[in-house]
Amino acid sequence: MKTIFVTGTAGAGKSLLTSKLYDYYTKNGIFASVLNLDPGVRDLPYTCDVDVRDYVDIIDIMQQYELGPNGAVVMANDLIASKIDEIQEQIGKVNPDYLIVDTPGQIELFAYRSSGRFVTENILSEEKMNIFLFDGALITTPVNFVSIALLATSIRLRLNLPTINIITKTDLIGSKLKDILEWSGNLKVLENAIAKEADGETYSLTTNILRGLNLGGFAQGLIPFSNVTGEGLINLEGALSRILNLGEEVED
Repeated sequence: MKTIFVTGTAGAGKSLLTSKLYDYYTKNGIFASVLNLDPGVRDLPYTCDVDVRDYVDIIDIMQQYELGPNGAVVMANDLIASKIDEIQEQIGKVNPDYLIVDTPGQIELFAYRSSGRFVTENILSEEKMNIFLFDGALITTPVNFVSIALLATSIRLRLNLPTINIITKTDLIGSKLKDILEWSGNLKVLENAIAKEADGETYSLTTNILRGLNLGGFAQGLIPFSNVTGEGLINLEGALSRILNLGEEVED
């Protein structure tokens, strides 16, 4: 089994990408399944094979511990870690070739609490990797782009997994997509764009962060993905295969 985690900021399109990736694998004869790790989600665009909502209940937690919604979600995510053996047993019964893991909408609950790292490490798998979603609607300015790039790098550090970065919502950003792709592949172009937008202090801080990210290997380009049409999914699958299967791509 190979495991693909799907991470990103709230509203970036994690569940939709999970659904489309699952459909793509299934269409091509690959046995894929989905693990939903978000205990607070109400509706999902796919059918879960393994669902943490079967193990923890937000409403029950709120009532039992007299917590508000936010506190209950935090506790629920920590309780999930205590259920990892049961979750792993259920995954083993399904035994897919690919397990796609849809992570919580509040990325800080998954990536920065020890319970999230614990779950990531204790899902048994031959290979693991992460897809980080850059919300296209959030990165149409160069300073915002660098801010999300910093978050993506931080998540990669926390999860300690090979990571592919993609841009979602390309349908909504029009000609800005071209700018974003240039920023992701050309440090000088991005620095010039920042200089036009930011004051001296912001420019200095942003470019210093940017150069650190570039030295860390961030500037490898992003894969555009359309939430509406699914365009870009073949390129994404190819990138996944190069990491998970030594380049053996799924035939479309």
